[in-house]
Amino acid sequence: MHDVTIIGGGPAGLFSAFYSGLRNMKTKIIESHPFLGGKVHVYPEKIVWDVGGLPAVTGQQLIDHLVKQGTTFDPDIVLGEKVTSIEKIDGTFKLTTHNGQVHWSQSVIVAVGGGIIEPKKLDVKGAEKFEVSNLHYTVPSFQRFAGKRVVISGGSHSAIDWANELAPIAERVHLVYRREELKGHEASIDLLIEQGVELNEQSAIEALTANEAGTEISQVTLTHPEHGVRMLDVDEVIISHGFNRDASLLDQSPIPLERVDDFFIKGSAQSASSVSGLFAAGDILHHEGKLHLIAGAFQDAANAVNLAKQYIDPEASARAMVSSHNERMDEYNKKWKEEQLVSS
Repeated sequence: MHDVTIIGGGPAGLFSAFYSGLRNMKTKIIESHPFLGGKVHVYPEKIVWDVGGLPAVTGQQLIDHLVKQGTTFDPDIVLGEKVTSIEKIDGTFKLTTHNGQVHWSQSVIVAVGGGIIEPKKLDVKGAEKFEVSNLHYTVPSFQRFAGKRVVISGGSHSAIDWANELAPIAERVHLVYRREELKGHEASIDLLIEQGVELNEQSAIEALTANEAGTEISQVTLTHPEHGVRMLDVDEVIISHGFNRDASLLDQSPIPLERVDDFFIKGSAQSASSVSGLFAAGDILHHEGKLHLIAGAFQDAANAVNLAKQYIDPEASARAMVSSHNERMDEYNKKWKEEQLVSS
């Protein structure tokens, strides 16, 4: 029996594990993937700026930091198991996974993010055969695109960021999106223009043309409602159309959880849900003041842990002391200082 079980090992889940460790809670993380880090694995080379105190880190560096911090107090970690059902039996939570394993917990924090299972695929006939060559749904390495003619399809923040990252090293970058205007951070959109990214508004990829060998995409066909059809010679194609959401956990759980848009957990700004003892953190949580940034996930996590602590121990304080004043951190602070001296 654990004090708290965290479903999801992304930024919200890992910070929840760290914070629950500060509060002397017996903690478990259950992650469906065989690794920790969550959605950040989609962009390991992307520069992340929206975490306070970290001016510029790559996605992979952020993952490394999150995992190191999240495992500080040695939580039990279960990888490669997808929780498929949450039940509440006589005040205790029973979590069942896809392979029939059962986990018991006094409280639960749901931190499954956007429920990513796979990127949304390009809806063009024959596109799947190019996934082994030059059609991409993630960008694991920027150097692959050096000196190349690149088409990026999508108008999301990720598509804009990828275009800005690749513009300095690629021969040419085309950004293709359906809207009349991009909806992203103003500074990022200004940078697209400054770097000479070609913006193809109100456009979509209609067809792919293979090279003579039939192994790679050599041209894409774009359509525009007014300008008609346009052909672009390309070396690499990146699709950033978002991700499919998996709501099966909430659908299959026999608990009266209030939801928003059938997927998100309707909760409070303090990370409480409609079920006592069950809390949420990160993108899965919805409330009026929700901040969909990694930085916001950290606040969700701390709030969720504080409520979980009081749920299982009503006499506990409402909030933990900050980590710099927490006695449990003394040995870790000493070890960190020693490591810094050795590295310098």
